[in-house]
Amino acid sequence: MQDLFTSTATGVPLAERMRPRTIDDVVGQSHLLGPGKPLRVAFESGRPHSMILWGPPGVGKTTLARLMADAFGLNFIAISAVLGGVKDIRDAVERAQVTRAQSGASTVVFVDEVHRFNKGQQDAFLPHVEAGLFVFVGATTENPSFEVIGALLSRAAVYVLQPLSRDELQVLLERALLTESNQLQIDTAARSMLFDLADGDARRLLNALEIVGNAARDKNLSSIDAGFLRDSLPATLRRFDKGGENFYDQISALHKSVRGSDPDASLYWMVRMFDGGVDPRYVARRAIRMATEDIGLADPRALEVALAAADTYERLGSPEGELALAQAVVYLACAPKSNAVYRAYGAVRAFIEQDGSRPVPMHLRNAP
Repeated sequence: MQDLFTSTATGVPLAERMRPRTIDDVVGQSHLLGPGKPLRVAFESGRPHSMILWGPPGVGKTTLARLMADAFGLNFIAISAVLGGVKDIRDAVERAQVTRAQSGASTVVFVDEVHRFNKGQQDAFLPHVEAGLFVFVGATTENPSFEVIGALLSRAAVYVLQPLSRDELQVLLERALLTESNQLQIDTAARSMLFDLADGDARRLLNALEIVGNAARDKNLSSIDAGFLRDSLPATLRRFDKGGENFYDQISALHKSVRGSDPDASLYWMVRMFDGGVDPRYVARRAIRMATEDIGLADPRALEVALAAADTYERLGSPEGELALAQAVVYLACAPKSNAVYRAYGAVRAFIEQDGSRPVPMHLRNAP
């Protein structure tokens, strides 16, 4: 069997080797890249502009920034807001100035995770964007309306990128197998598991495929099934089958343990979910839901704790951020419970559906 996954020999991971070379190679984002759609028009216009690319990981934010630089023949500078700081911004400005002076060419400055830069760091880009020294492209997984300063937002178009659908992941999988001229066979159940694991993230799909392909090569296998895939992937990469019984049973166990004010059981089921590969962000969202549905006005601070834990996880990631989620889950379990708002809201919605639209009483109207 020819080796599909040659990263060991080339030093280049499969996800990087599969990176699109033109916008026509991009899988997904048809709402932006289809005929007549905004980014397609921008690429075809010959006039690059600053933009914010907002979307989850692995949907093509970095790729689109690189493709724009290539399409317009621009210099490309990448900055990580996680690792970088003001010095990196200054270096990027100086490099863009040198490029402009030497060749007259403009530059694309790509800032990954731009929401990690504080206001002062984001401000540093403004005069150079206004002067046209470079085209600014920021990538973020967070809502830019809250995480990117208004002055920068007003100078950049915001494009929302979507997770890849299962059909799009299927296209990507077939392309990876075809591109690398590989004869590896992946059965239907294993493919479904790969797509569940990827959860709309192209990079995650290709990384998992590379790991499984290498494992199959080591065992001289020409085909893989769901069992082999599950055994081959590390716990940090595995996820539950979202349609599987275990997934919903453990969610239910966590929720009922919190509702039943059992902090030990709540913590146990949360860690079980993490160990099985559940995305901690999912648990964070469930904690926010529990804070509003099951605790509510009995302890309004519960919602603050859940939101703060979710934000902490976004800032720290795993494993450190998981401790914040553990703290939140224990807090929720120990908090007094009230579903009064949840029940009242549901009752009002049901009443409105049956009663229809009544006019606003005169004494409540916006009138003198």
